[in-house]
Amino acid sequence: MDKIVKMTALVAPMDRANVDTDAIIPKQFLKSIKRTGFGPNLFDEWRYEDVGQPDSDNSNRPLRKDFVLNQSRYQGAKVLLARENFGCGSSREHAPWALKDYGFDVVIAPSFADIFFNNCFKNGIMPLVLDEAIVDGLFQAVFAQEGYVLTVDLESQKIIKPSGEEIPFEIDAFRRHCLLNGLDDIGLTLGHQSDIKAYEAKRRQEAPWLFSDA
Repeated sequence: MDKIVKMTALVAPMDRANVDTDAIIPKQFLKSIKRTGFGPNLFDEWRYEDVGQPDSDNSNRPLRKDFVLNQSRYQGAKVLLARENFGCGSSREHAPWALKDYGFDVVIAPSFADIFFNNCFKNGIMPLVLDEAIVDGLFQAVFAQEGYVLTVDLESQKIIKPSGEEIPFEIDAFRRHCLLNGLDDIGLTLGHQSDIKAYEAKRRQEAPWLFSDA
């Protein structure tokens, strides 16, 4: 999992409340569990005029020109600005997979659905909860200024506007540690590899019948 420490990135606005996980990645794409390849189908039903199918070529599909991610001014955005209750609906982990595969590292919203919020951290996305009035102000700024960027500094726990104004944010200390060090659940486990091996060696001596090669 890639580390997130400090980044300055373009912001894309998703000006809709209650965006559910089926909108983020529709159900027909849930067959794969590879974590990658979902980016082209992020927000598929809103992004394209036709119905997408797994493993299909998206390069020639007709685009909805009014959808935010199809607008040239938001190409390359790594910060998604959203409204309340983002990620509601089913608990599919494919939703953060699709966001990450598209290129988003940070999602800012007044609130998130709990399971989606937790899944983001497990997959290298930083979901940040800010006061609704602050989020409103950011939406206004993004709409008013093409190429609007934010600096997200996880070490100092601040978002920095182009003007230099700072917005502090709260984040759980353990989750902050994982993002700063690029640790998912597997990475955390591997960090205790020596302890695991020591325990296995001890168990092999105590109960050799449990091991098929004993």
